[in-house]
Amino acid sequence: MPELRHAVREYLGDPCCEVQFCVSELVTNGIRHVDEGAPVRVRVSRREDGGPRIEDTDPDPRALPVLLHATATDEGGRGLVLLDAMALRWGVEQGATGKTVWCEL
Repeated sequence: MPELRHAVREYLGDPCCEVQFCVSELVTNGIRHVDEGAPVRVRVSRREDGGPRIEDTDPDPRALPVLLHATATDEGGRGLVLLDAMALRWGVEQGATGKTVWCEL
């Protein structure tokens, strides 16, 4: 994942901790919740207003992200809550052969 965060920083050309976190979270969730070895595509772009949009596309239209509220003893389940707090908005676009989870900062 460090290589991915570095590539994002190089692409945007400035410090972008929030973008790097969101990329890491979306990709980690995509890898964790689809079949092992399934291709995952990441796209980072700028909207017309200059803000970043991050998209993570995978081939499983069924494995949808769920916003959980982890307890103090849970070892996971906080990433999407943090992404939700950072993002202006986020969502899922489902297709017949996959889905794209996206967020805008």
